[in-house]
Amino acid sequence: MKKKIVVIHQPDFAPYLGFFHRFLYADMYIALDHVQYVSKGRGWTNRDKIKTAQGEKWLSVSVNKAPLNTAISQIELSTIIDWRKDNLRLIEHNYRKAPFYSEMMQEVSQLYAKPFQLLRDFNMAFIAMLMDMLDVRIPWVWSSDLDPVGTKNELLVNLLQKVSATHYLSGVGARDYFIVEPFARAGIDVIWQDFTHPVYTQQFGGFVPFLSVLDVLFNHGIKTSRELLRMSK
Repeated sequence: MKKKIVVIHQPDFAPYLGFFHRFLYADMYIALDHVQYVSKGRGWTNRDKIKTAQGEKWLSVSVNKAPLNTAISQIELSTIIDWRKDNLRLIEHNYRKAPFYSEMMQEVSQLYAKPFQLLRDFNMAFIAMLMDMLDVRIPWVWSSDLDPVGTKNELLVNLLQKVSATHYLSGVGARDYFIVEPFARAGIDVIWQDFTHPVYTQQFGGFVPFLSVLDVLFNHGIKTSRELLRMSK
């Protein structure tokens, strides 16, 4: 069987550099959209951090209230709160003096102008734009389109089998709840991400890691951001 490395992760909003680092080594990305949406305050599906003169600050997407067990795929973007205008204003205020503001703001503004109704679709369009910028474009599929079965590790194995994966590339955060047996039974090898966050010049003082990848793109542009991502290999 031909080697096929697959990444599985929720379609987070404007993720950090490490999110895209795995795509350097993967053949496919399964966007985990059928699992329960984790509400604001605990998850990353509708928010990430940028850097301001006052320190780290959340850049958040507003969504409509939904029942507790609602899947990410069903979460609707708010039509009451003008979060698009708020986001763009926050980005402009904090990055207008960044070296690549004009280049990046045009792309981001065009994305925000599109009429998305679902959070997952907006997030995935954002991720796709960032994948192109970072030159890490790989095929992807919604988990909800794969008729997933099971929970936790068994669910991951089920999804991997449905795309004929031979290897699963996981972030290190999953080690605490990882169980090897389901993967071993399925003959799927597990690879752990080895990511060291590159240090780069930022605005507003010393370096702060794990911000949205927007921070490196506004500060260093597309070409250098691609180089910085590959420095962490």
